[in-house]
Amino acid sequence: MQTKVARTGNEAVAEAMRQIGPDVVAAYPITPQTEIVQIFSSFVADGKVDSEFVTVESEHSAMSATVGAASAGARAMTATSANGLALMWEIVYIAASMRLPIVMPVVNRALSGPINIHCDHSDTMGARDSGWIQIFSENAQEAYDNVIQAVKISENKSVLLPTMVTTDGFIISHAMEVIEMLEDEDVKRFVGEYVPENPLLDVDNPITVGPLDLYDWYFEHKRGQAEAMRGVKKVIEEVGREYGKLTGREYGLFEEFMLDDADVAVVVLGSTAGTAKEVVKALRADGVRAGLLKLRVFRPFPAEEIAKALADKRAVAIMDRSDSFNAVSGPVFAEVRSAMYDASGPKIVNYIYGLGGRDVTTDHIRSVYSDLAKIADTGRVERALTYLGVRE
Repeated sequence: MQTKVARTGNEAVAEAMRQIGPDVVAAYPITPQTEIVQIFSSFVADGKVDSEFVTVESEHSAMSATVGAASAGARAMTATSANGLALMWEIVYIAASMRLPIVMPVVNRALSGPINIHCDHSDTMGARDSGWIQIFSENAQEAYDNVIQAVKISENKSVLLPTMVTTDGFIISHAMEVIEMLEDEDVKRFVGEYVPENPLLDVDNPITVGPLDLYDWYFEHKRGQAEAMRGVKKVIEEVGREYGKLTGREYGLFEEFMLDDADVAVVVLGSTAGTAKEVVKALRADGVRAGLLKLRVFRPFPAEEIAKALADKRAVAIMDRSDSFNAVSGPVFAEVRSAMYDASGPKIVNYIYGLGGRDVTTDHIRSVYSDLAKIADTGRVERALTYLGVRE
């Protein structure tokens, strides 16, 4: 049973957290994430959820308290954005290396400086090699669905890794949409009861947490962490299918939108996928064989699956909402083109767009498809990297 309700992205995420009912939420406010923990704290104050809400003096402390709670055996969550995630940096790595199944909504926002509170993906991309699973959301419905699934993914005994669930700041976080919400009991049954592995408070089976680990064993521990990440894709797909049976909304590693017979395709993450879908539909009506690959899971990166999905395209554009400042490309482009290296397939170009909340319109997306059509016809790439919608 599901109910249609009007919720902003932040409200949808807070409702998902309430229905999950984590044991501990430790948080510090930062725009545009603030509403999530503010709303959740009101649920706690009103007795709608039996969680311990821990207020702290910084995001570094928020992640530290979350790690402490998860180590003790609690189902623990927090949320953040941008500079808050950057301030968590040290502990974000520790959470992953300790194999703690923490779930953290991240409302995407540009990193300073200059100071900017609007959306881009530089915060999440900055943490892409921290050992966290990263799941992107196109809209409030997906934000709600992804938070619920993230708990089941992270807590899978073959995974035990933390997960970031992202939503685009203000575009999703503060925009009202109609979403379908599950009944509270259905969510609780889906995520199940959390049974922690080796909790710190199990005094009958004492363990050491956070020991010194030099050249004798550090390498082996990192290898084990990497191996755990390799198995995550299978679990994400299993959980996505199970969630689909419950809701009618099945999720995978990415979404293929009119991609099967497409000559040209765009790869994009987050809310821009919705804009791009409208362009694809318009181009299809004009007889253009355009397609879209919406990347949902960025960590672990589904390299083999993407290479297979794009192998028969003539030209592909990768759209990055952040810059890696490597003087070559954005981070998503580097991953996708690396995945395609052994394929004989398409010409691949990169567009960096939307930094600091700069709007991306259907005309912008249409210009990308126009460029791809020229590349497909001529076989020549005049510019491998384009900054889309910027004043030069």
